[in-house]
Amino acid sequence: MRRTAVAIAAGAMAVSLAACGSAAESGNKSEASDSAAKKGDAIKVGLLLPENQTARYEKFDKPLIEKKVKELTNNKAEVVYANAKQDASLQNQQVDTMVTNKVDVLILDAVDAKAIAGSVKKAKEAGIPVVAYDRLAEGPIDAYTSFDNVTVGKTQGEALLEALGDKAKKGQIVMMNGSSTDPNAAQFKEGAHAALDGKVKVGREYDTKEWKPENANANMEGAISALGKDKIVGVYSANDGMAGGIITALKAAGIKVPVTGQDAELAGVQRIVTGEQFMSVYKPYAPEAEAAAEMAVALAQGKSLDSVAKDTVDSPTTKGVPSVLVPVVSLTQENINDTVIKDGVYTVDEICTGKYKAACDKLGLK
Repeated sequence: MRRTAVAIAAGAMAVSLAACGSAAESGNKSEASDSAAKKGDAIKVGLLLPENQTARYEKFDKPLIEKKVKELTNNKAEVVYANAKQDASLQNQQVDTMVTNKVDVLILDAVDAKAIAGSVKKAKEAGIPVVAYDRLAEGPIDAYTSFDNVTVGKTQGEALLEALGDKAKKGQIVMMNGSSTDPNAAQFKEGAHAALDGKVKVGREYDTKEWKPENANANMEGAISALGKDKIVGVYSANDGMAGGIITALKAAGIKVPVTGQDAELAGVQRIVTGEQFMSVYKPYAPEAEAAAEMAVALAQGKSLDSVAKDTVDSPTTKGVPSVLVPVVSLTQENINDTVIKDGVYTVDEICTGKYKAACDKLGLK
């Protein structure tokens, strides 16, 4: 993957990016085809999200994208939404349906980056550009926006090392990576290993099917049984949902060790408040969602992406894809006020319900 420097303030609620490289460098994907008709604001945007178990998709991504698309089109665009509920075959059918219904552009967060390639090709052949959202789908995609996923993994690994301190060499950690069908999971893993390798001993490592908390819970129970509860000093968890399943298993075994996470889910933030979870990765969704909307509207209207995308990435099937990569923040007890509360992701009242109030008061959340 090639990247140019990214300069977007984390937590910013808008994206303002300089011009990207030449159209030739990006395979002419930043330019509309000469045959593409210029469209007005009355466009139809297909939005396909991968699952509804992770809170972010329905709570943040969908409404943020819809709002920005409406804003960019004087409230004339239609957003057609479908959620694949972690079913790659269903998502392929959803793409086919949107092609049949002649949407003008697709924003696609793939369940399975490889399995979706054929459907992306069908959309392309039908003259429908595709913006890969959050996960780098394979096939002839036209644009991509996500976070710097290797940096996400490094951020998690570095935070775990910080939490472990001199205990890092005194035991073993368990690594709970994400789904093997998600290309982001491989990048998170790469970044985490870059931070952790040589500094800790990895006792057990798992790729967790479908990112499901119950699968992470079962994996963690297996790791505890195999390693012994006194040997585990920390757990790398690739996201907050899995961290919840992991912590349940740790509690049942009477183990309290640092656990990482990602996505700043409300339950994850509340576990950070109480100290059950050490950190999460806060990914400001607004810049990512707004970038996807901007690129989708531009492509649907036959416009250049030069004013939106300043980066390029290579997928296994497509080189030089115009991209927006958004930086991330390590979320701990120390900066809850300055991140998710300040940015309006959650209110103090949402975080500090009943059993969390005393811990919130201690941290000075307000």
